[in-house]
Amino acid sequence: MRSIIIYACWVVILLPNISACRNSKIAASATGDPSGVIRVMSYNIHHANPPSKAKDSTIDMQAIADVIIKANPDLVALQEVDNRTTRSGVNLNQAQELGRLTGMHYYFSRSMDYRGGQYGNAVLSRFPILDTMHFELLPQNGFSGEVRSVGIIKVKLPGKKDIHFASTHLDATKDETNRLWQAKKIIEVVESLQLPFIIAGDFNARPDSKTIALLDQYFTRSCITDCPLTIPVVNPRSTIDYIMYRPAGSFETLNVQTINETYASDHLPVIAEFKIK
Repeated sequence: MRSIIIYACWVVILLPNISACRNSKIAASATGDPSGVIRVMSYNIHHANPPSKAKDSTIDMQAIADVIIKANPDLVALQEVDNRTTRSGVNLNQAQELGRLTGMHYYFSRSMDYRGGQYGNAVLSRFPILDTMHFELLPQNGFSGEVRSVGIIKVKLPGKKDIHFASTHLDATKDETNRLWQAKKIIEVVESLQLPFIIAGDFNARPDSKTIALLDQYFTRSCITDCPLTIPVVNPRSTIDYIMYRPAGSFETLNVQTINETYASDHLPVIAEFKIK
């Protein structure tokens, strides 16, 4: 069995893939909510192609941005994000554009090269991004599947508490082998870090799956029972998008909900509010 290739790169806020956040739509700041509550969002954006417009390949960045602006999150984990692809536009860096439209800082995490550009995950942050890390998640040896990744940022929360925040998107094949492999690698990464850690994304795994059972050994999910359904957007039937954290005592979940938005993407956005402990 071959080991997954994992690499990390640390960059600073002056690099071009991190927004300077001067056009503030969500009033990005370093202070945030003085009550010590943070609002976290996870959103698979379907490369900003509204499912109802899939046949004509419409790209509607404003629709995604409007969902985020209305939700008013502090931290956003995005999946299925294109960067200068022929599918979405060779001059369009979707993470950068969402940073501009929302007024939030941004970071793009490449999962793989795709249609002349790149495809992966991204994060948006109301707080300045202090550092970033990127880890590649390959399929397990002998199993087919797309290369995935986890993109991590470091931010300072209200009260001067530093945390890591991550976005990921696990394998979508029917067999669970790759997802379990990728979950194990995420756990290895997180165990090497010292700060409180929030991870959000499309895990392509239902609550009763082996993948979620494994992650539950290391993370506290924001929702354990009666979790909001996230897909499809019309008459949703499954929960596969989650927000979770560790260590257990670092946050307190106040509420979890989905946003009933059926145009912009094929996933419902998930919102969780946490009390900073």
